[in-house]
Amino acid sequence: MEDLMPVRSPDRRWRARSTRFTVGAAAVVALVGACAPGSADIAASPARVVENGIVGDRQEPTTPTRGGTLTMAAYSSVTTLDPTKTPALGSTGGNEMAAVYDVLMRYEPSSGSFLPQMAEALTASPDGQMWTLQLRDGVTFSNGTGVTAQNVMWSIDRYNQANGPGSQLWKANIVSMAASGPRTVTFTLTQPWTEFPAMLAGGHGMIVAPASLEGDRFTPIGAGPFTVERFRPHEELALAARPDYWDGKPHLDTLRFVGLTGDMEKIEALAANDVQVAFVRSSEAVQRARENGYSSYIETVPLGSVAMINNRPGRPGADIRVRRAIAHAIDRNAFDERVDKGTGLPGSVIFPEWSPMHSEVDGLEYDPETASRLLNEAKNDGYDGHLTFLGVAAAKSQTTALAVQSMLQSVGFTVTLDFQSSAGDVTKKLNVEHDYDISYSAIGLPAAAPVNKLTAALNSSSNSNYLGYTNADMDALLSRLRTTGVDSDERRALSGELQTLVNDTVPFVTLGSAPTFTLWADDVHGIEPTTESIMLFGKAWIGA
Repeated sequence: MEDLMPVRSPDRRWRARSTRFTVGAAAVVALVGACAPGSADIAASPARVVENGIVGDRQEPTTPTRGGTLTMAAYSSVTTLDPTKTPALGSTGGNEMAAVYDVLMRYEPSSGSFLPQMAEALTASPDGQMWTLQLRDGVTFSNGTGVTAQNVMWSIDRYNQANGPGSQLWKANIVSMAASGPRTVTFTLTQPWTEFPAMLAGGHGMIVAPASLEGDRFTPIGAGPFTVERFRPHEELALAARPDYWDGKPHLDTLRFVGLTGDMEKIEALAANDVQVAFVRSSEAVQRARENGYSSYIETVPLGSVAMINNRPGRPGADIRVRRAIAHAIDRNAFDERVDKGTGLPGSVIFPEWSPMHSEVDGLEYDPETASRLLNEAKNDGYDGHLTFLGVAAAKSQTTALAVQSMLQSVGFTVTLDFQSSAGDVTKKLNVEHDYDISYSAIGLPAAAPVNKLTAALNSSSNSNYLGYTNADMDALLSRLRTTGVDSDERRALSGELQTLVNDTVPFVTLGSAPTFTLWADDVHGIEPTTESIMLFGKAWIGA
């Protein structure tokens, strides 16, 4: 088996780097290499640069400054800190929950590997069907109780029983979980699973103390570097540093998260020092921030720009002809020009040329004549041609909705726009109530675990399958992909089969890749990125 090496505690110090890929006009991608921080110059070249990793050329002083408050403008405000109810993503509460609970494992972008965080080691058996987790000695929850193997299993069991994000993936692949000592947990799998460590870097790895369920409502008690000081949903979350954190008391006194609407507003707040860290997603905002020279962490992900289609019975998207018509009606380059002013990474394939999982299979391309023909066939069978587009009442979202609306209506659809007041309201209708026909979102396939994310999005039984897509061939293909090694020929071959099946069944429409971008002020240091654009703030500090 490939990529099943033991994972042990490293030196906590590491040198970040960025990986850059230049995408030319002829779609030829050249690997520029692992560049020194700060060497990127997006504005200097007409070619599009795909970057991943920490960028910025500021040198950190050797002695951290203690104290102060660090405020982050989050992508959206969290309403609960329960990992079973909040996806562990940098855009949806992952930063906040990691600060409270920590994670068992973390992803190190500079090496492309998973490393122990709250755990001491994670080791795979030679056949890849058993993983052994060793906990650090002396790790405690914020209420003073110890983090034991039994507590870890209790938290993971609770997560799965509550159907937390990714729980179906866990249940389908884990045969048993057992404590073989006070600090040792053994996981037995149904088959080799190369991306298993990623599960312990996400929601499953955010260990909740049993005491959290004492009383009338959930109380966020974890083993992370901070505890909840003040929580006003939709407004502010203030966290206080823990003096007894296992990795030493955080340098910061307080870590705050606030919600701001609009990526440009976040950059302006950063410039005014109203916030010191910000999470942005729009390509235009990313380019502005890079031109301003902020240090940052960039994660460019395939399927970062997607037209979501509700495949469920009773919805227009239940008809494959309607889904194919939508796919052929959208001109991705025109969409990029209108929505991102030509700064995006449009494309129709799941994995672009710069991805290790790129195949030679093309995606469905813009073809308005075919779109009109398929739509007319559906109309002849009784479909009225109407679609409702779900979006948020913000300028960028409205521009996106209008772009999609005009393209779809040009081939014969009638599109009604359903704007919600907040991103949280859109998430609720899209992910919980499934009350939409089409919407704009991201599936986002992180380099750390793209197959896990694909499985969560497309597996028939996944509770994160917001598309309502069911296909036995897809389920089997994803199962085969999970056993393949990263950057292996077998994985690339199966990726081609995946693209073909998506072309045939059209569960969603690929619009392109997109960066997520966490940027911080000049005097901010020590932020550590992990998977899914989550940042760890246990070592963060603000210079004097």
